[in-house]
Amino acid sequence: MARTKEVTDASFDAEVLKSSKPVVVEFWAAWSGPCTRLDPVMEELAVEYADKIDVVKVNVDENPETTGAFGVSSVPSVSLFKDGERRISVIGVGAKRYFEAEFAEYLR
Repeated sequence: MARTKEVTDASFDAEVLKSSKPVVVEFWAAWSGPCTRLDPVMEELAVEYADKIDVVKVNVDENPETTGAFGVSSVPSVSLFKDGERRISVIGVGAKRYFEAEFAEYLR
């Protein structure tokens, strides 16, 4: 069962910016091979760190307002938001341990 949740332009504010936990957002597209390869990594992070972070996905083709607001021009693009602000942004595919290192301060 998937642990990541789809977030839209309409729900981004409530689900991400106003979240009490840090939120990892994967900006993705259905046509992107790298996004498909990143899915299992995001699912693993969502399961393993469910008590520390939420992991959500934003389809860039279906949610142009959010995509534009954060200047997302490449997919996959993964950002960590905390207290309504983007704190970390990573572009491309990486192994789970790469994202664990990038987000370490929020996974403790």
